[in-house]
Amino acid sequence: MKKLRKNILRAAVFLSALLILLMVYGWIYVSKQRSRVLNASANDVIATRKESVRPGDIYDTNGILLASSDRSGARTYQEDEQRRRAVAHVLGDTRGGVKNGVDSFMAWYLYGFEFSVIDDITNLFTAGMPKGDDVHLTIDSSLCTYISTFFPKGKSGAVVVLDYKTGATLAEMSFPDFDPLTVNYSGSASERAVFINNAVQMLKAPGSTFKIITAAAALENTAGIDTWNYLCEGYMTADGKAVTCSGTNLSTGKISAHGALTLETAFSKSCNSAFAELALNMGDSKLKETAEKFGFNDHFLFSDMVVEDSVYPSRNRTPFEIAFTGAGQSALLTTPMHMCMVAAAVANNGVMMEPKLLKEAVSQKGSTRARMSPAVYRTVMTEQIAAVLKGYMRTTVQTGTGTAAAVPGHRICGKTGSAEMDGQENTDAWFVGFIDEEDFSYAVCVVIRDAGGGGTYAAPVAKKVFTYLTENCKKEK
Repeated sequence: MKKLRKNILRAAVFLSALLILLMVYGWIYVSKQRSRVLNASANDVIATRKESVRPGDIYDTNGILLASSDRSGARTYQEDEQRRRAVAHVLGDTRGGVKNGVDSFMAWYLYGFEFSVIDDITNLFTAGMPKGDDVHLTIDSSLCTYISTFFPKGKSGAVVVLDYKTGATLAEMSFPDFDPLTVNYSGSASERAVFINNAVQMLKAPGSTFKIITAAAALENTAGIDTWNYLCEGYMTADGKAVTCSGTNLSTGKISAHGALTLETAFSKSCNSAFAELALNMGDSKLKETAEKFGFNDHFLFSDMVVEDSVYPSRNRTPFEIAFTGAGQSALLTTPMHMCMVAAAVANNGVMMEPKLLKEAVSQKGSTRARMSPAVYRTVMTEQIAAVLKGYMRTTVQTGTGTAAAVPGHRICGKTGSAEMDGQENTDAWFVGFIDEEDFSYAVCVVIRDAGGGGTYAAPVAKKVFTYLTENCKKEK
């Protein structure tokens, strides 16, 4: 009987400990992910809150007012239509057309869920609806407005700009954009597609920008990679299927071969067959392992935004599909935000930062509720591998496929990509890169859907972004 009592006591202590651990975990999760929790399950809570609290103002990083509210609590927006459209997907809208925009994802601050007991008592004796906290974003609306003037008209896509040292998001742009004052909520499904934020929701093949990850895997796992040589004949075959290089069309007999290559020249010239060969030689498990270090197949739980999870394929892993993956195709799926993070990690010596949007939340009395604190997502590669990749990306802009992104007088590094899915007529044009300078620690991703080659269409857009950053966004010391 005594032994039974001891066992019961041990079981009770064990279960109590588990319960305490569960409660502590729940508290930590909710405290860190409260915006996500509130946004996911509390539409009714927010709707009720809107009846008694009007939303706080939203400002950009330079203090430019982007959204406010009138005395009834109705949202009002920036007067300049171009600026209003340029930040529409980041801000979101009051009717929930845009998922996880600031207006809903940061409702915790905007609608006064941080009010103290004293605040609530004071509000009872205040005329009119109390106002929630003001939110200051890391977004640079002037940069966003400028980008909106030259992104190709009639094309869909995205532009992302990150500070690779801190993770601060300067631009999170989706095209086509929309005007929250005139948008049609009752339009057709295709018309309502304008609400999709391509920067964080558009899952597409990354094309040759994924060669950053394939190269990182090769540098880590391939013996003798420093002296590796490859003879490109314009294509390679696996399972009787061909992975072709740009310009090669086997059906017409046109062959465009790169000739003798090192890993650096294969990267800068974006040789598909070389990277397909590397993937086959490494094997799927090694390439997948590296891709997962970079965040593929992870469930992103960022504090300030929701980013769709990137996918490294796990089915149908034939030799051809493995080879095709090495070149950036197969069933790979990722977002512009994630690929910008990949480029940013190279720039930041292998450390990938969590993307941030909230610069500061301030109460109506002027007290700071929250302030941005840079957070490391993870270290994705060694500093040595990052240094090698940085050199490869520099060569790509100097003499390779990314020369159209070069800005005279500045160290621009990058990687182009041309990706195709679902039998597109034209490829998606990709460019990811960064400025390798302390004064301008910025990474950029440009994606233009159904445009053509990344070097021809995305790189020139990136050049304009880089130029603006070097002329207007020098870091304070």
